[in-house]
Amino acid sequence: MIVNTGMRTDIPAFYSEWFMNRIRAGYVLVRNPYCPERITRYELDPGVVDCLAFCTKNPAPMLKHLDELKLYHQYWFVTITPYGKEVEPNVPPKETVMQDFITLSKALGVNCVGWRYDPIFIDGTYTLERHIADFEQMCETLSGYTKVCVISFIDLYEKVKRNFPEARTVTQSERIAIGRRFAEIGRHCGITIKGCAEGTELAAYGVDCGGCMTRETFEAAVGSSLNVPKKKTQRAECSCVLGTDIGAYDTCGHLCRYCYANYNKENVRRNMKLHDPKSPLLVGGLREGETVFPAKQESWRNDQLTFF
Repeated sequence: MIVNTGMRTDIPAFYSEWFMNRIRAGYVLVRNPYCPERITRYELDPGVVDCLAFCTKNPAPMLKHLDELKLYHQYWFVTITPYGKEVEPNVPPKETVMQDFITLSKALGVNCVGWRYDPIFIDGTYTLERHIADFEQMCETLSGYTKVCVISFIDLYEKVKRNFPEARTVTQSERIAIGRRFAEIGRHCGITIKGCAEGTELAAYGVDCGGCMTRETFEAAVGSSLNVPKKKTQRAECSCVLGTDIGAYDTCGHLCRYCYANYNKENVRRNMKLHDPKSPLLVGGLREGETVFPAKQESWRNDQLTFF
């Protein structure tokens, strides 16, 4: 199985102490976000956890723990964008994150790190031309340290409309212009551009539209074939393998204006105050009378080597 840490929050950036405490304890408890009274216990046993999947905008707090995590295979997606503090208030400068990305790549290997440049939105500051120029500069910096960059365009969920009202949909012509040029730049730098839940519109322009966190992605990181259950994909338009997420919504302190995982700042501040690094739950603790259900866990590895 794959344990995912990053669809609901940024654990490396804000909860690295808690995460390492859970690794040392050998288990984690996860409260179902849609049925809070249901709590699941996952064993963090390298015998059944085939890969730890991280999604972060700031891997720095976890770098000192990489040696301790060597018992586990890992895959890291690091989001690096050109946006400033007016959009991503608490994200470190992209130059710093790129250097941390390179550190990760050197420590884990090029098949274990991927770059996300998303979500892409366009306005008077972050114009089409600026995206292309910034992407080219960043791509040249990260060339040789990753084989993939995942892009997606902003989705105007209700949360996003409320927290980022000036955001607009990226037009088809803009999407095609970005997809075509990014693919050209990526080829020059040895980086494949992949679309995330964007359909097949950009395939004709050189973008890989087969998914980003796919079975093949994890097989390259693990070095073994995986028998992935069919049910372990996220949504109809997504072919990615996401596995179990141990995070919680409304807990990411980056407070990015385009974020779909935070309802509002007040919820985030409240939940971060309830966080206890020693608790088996990311937010708060077990309440009297609550029942913990053990997860059904099994390794997906079939021990056939893969070659990438």
